This record gives sequence, structure tokens and C-alpha cells, in this order.
Amino acid sequence: MSLFITIAIVQIIALMTPGPDFFFVSQTAVSRSRHEAMAGVAGITLGVAVWAALALLGLQLVLHRLMWLQHLIAVAGGLYLCWMGLKMLRSALAKPAQAQAEEPVQVFVGAWRSMRNGLLTNLSNPKVVIYFGSIFSAFVGTGVGSGARWALWALVVGETFLWFSIVAGCFALPVMRRGYLRISRWIDGCAGAVFVAFGLHLIFARQSP
Repeated sequence: MSLFITIAIVQIIALMTPGPDFFFVSQTAVSRSRHEAMAGVAGITLGVAVWAALALLGLQLVLHRLMWLQHLIAVAGGLYLCWMGLKMLRSALAKPAQAQAEEPVQVFVGAWRSMRNGLLTNLSNPKVVIYFGSIFSAFVGTGVGSGARWALWALVVGETFLWFSIVAGCFALPVMRRGYLRISRWIDGCAGAVFVAFGLHLIFARQSP
């Protein structure tokens, strides 16, 4: 039981640390709809389910033996995050300078596309790979049985879905939408800059031996 409590605490701390997943869900919820944000949450949760399963199947050993694979994931993920960030920056620059008094016009890109974007945002974040390939794998040692391992997998996946569902619900509230309407250019611009910064950091931090 202590292992489950430890994993639950470590996982929620990792989830609460702002990163690409958090910014993607919050920006989608406040600028589009809760429905699309929840689709993005489903995509992120699917990505976590993949990484957690790989960690249980020996991701740590693979990354240690194939360092080039870890570097490749970092560069590919960084490029994707930069691309997402540039799209947000372009959207921010295209908006009028002054906010309008009316409710924002929501641009529905579709639940499937939001789910895909959420999945790719999670899969492209090498920090998630490092977390599941090191910290998570370290807690789940060889002494943990098969049943306990997959119970931990379910715990991590469920905790991820619950946390980002709360984030989506909070940022989809009318008061958050009204705030977004007033400073939408700045929010989109800051979110885009954060994504680009994450991407550049992941690309260039891996260039040193």
C-alpha cells in the first residue's frame, strides 16, 4: 500500500508542475470549449498510458542502451512543440489589438483533432519519457508483481485523467472565458512562447555530450 501512496504522490506532483500538457489543456479549454479540452485530456491520458506501459515493460533499460533513441525523441519532440508554439503565436498576432465586448467566437477544430493534438503533445515531451524511464521505473522494481504493476498503471492513468479534467473544467468556466476575451492575444502569445521555449530547450539541451 505504501508503494501505491508514494506513486500517487509523485505522480500528482509531476502533473501539477506546469508543462506542455497543462498549457495545451488550459489554452484549449479557455479559447475553444470544454468538450474539445476533454478530448485533448483523453489524448494526453492515452499518451501517459503508453509511456507507463513501456516503463513497466522495461523502458529504462532501452533508454540506457540506446542513448541515440533518447536524443532522437528529444529533438523530434522539441520540433513538434516549436511548431505548436509558432501556430499559437501566429494566431495571437492575427487577432485585433482590442478585445470585443461580445462572447468570444469559439473555433471548433473537432474532438478528434484535439485528441490527436493532446496525444502528440504528450508523446513529444521527452520529460515524460525521462520521468517514466527513470523516476517511475525506479519505484517499480523487480520485486513488484505483475498484478501490482498493472494496478499502478491504472492508478497513474486514472490520476492523469482526473487532474487534467479538473484543469479543463476550471479554465472552461465563464469567468475564465471573460478574462481570456480581454487579454486573449497575450494569453495565446504567452502560451505559444512557452511551447517554443520548451521545444528549443529540448532540442539544444541534448546537443551537449
